[in-house]
Amino acid sequence: MRDFPTRYGNWAVVAGASEGLGAAFATELAKRRMHLLLIARRGDALQAVADRLRQDHRIEVRVLVLDLASPALAGSLSDATAELEVGVIVYNAAYVPVASFLELEDDALDQLLHVNVQGPVRFLRALLPSMRERRRGAVVLMSSLAGMQGSPRIAAYAASKAFNTVLGESLWHELCEHGVEVVVSCAGAITTPRYLKSTDRIPPGTMTADAVARETLDALGKGPRVVPGALNRFFAVLFDRVLPRRTAIRLMAENTKDLK
Repeated sequence: MRDFPTRYGNWAVVAGASEGLGAAFATELAKRRMHLLLIARRGDALQAVADRLRQDHRIEVRVLVLDLASPALAGSLSDATAELEVGVIVYNAAYVPVASFLELEDDALDQLLHVNVQGPVRFLRALLPSMRERRRGAVVLMSSLAGMQGSPRIAAYAASKAFNTVLGESLWHELCEHGVEVVVSCAGAITTPRYLKSTDRIPPGTMTADAVARETLDALGKGPRVVPGALNRFFAVLFDRVLPRRTAIRLMAENTKDLK
């Protein structure tokens, strides 16, 4: 658990680190003795996470207050990491508008594309070249079980997560010969503050953010994709390989019909 700096490099970059799963990734990486560069839009919340991690783990923590939808993401990242040996990068940020597709405003769809699709592309293009050159490093892309089949009322979000899954799996093969490990984490429901505000019920398989972060990081080097949680792995096989596609989509619709 503590060999991450030796295995990958001394610094980790976590995008979307101000609360929930991003903060859990930052905490888990701090436990593994990684110094941290944390990125998010909300400066006060981000600084609070950084202060806690400095105090609890005696590591160096830097913050970069930045909207991950910004076209300036790649340039800002390159500047902020120019003198750092970045070993682990985590793109966790996501925008999740809930409504039927035709009810979404154009601005919401634009924001989703900027954060969920363009964001990880810019993030990876800024940070991967130095990893490939050093021939070591690790990449974590957060996807979702929602991206494994049609997911009514979060259709655009689910499609963006399918994009991240395929992108990450492709990079796993492209970068393995260069010593860079990649894993895509297809998580189910997570008890983050955002998720708890969106629903009045907790479905089977729901996990804590800490557990998802830990299982995801433990999966590095073991294959291109991980589904955290034994029950979620069962659901993934059931939906993907056992049930007819139309049945899987209808079951997802039951799970998403009450989201707000």
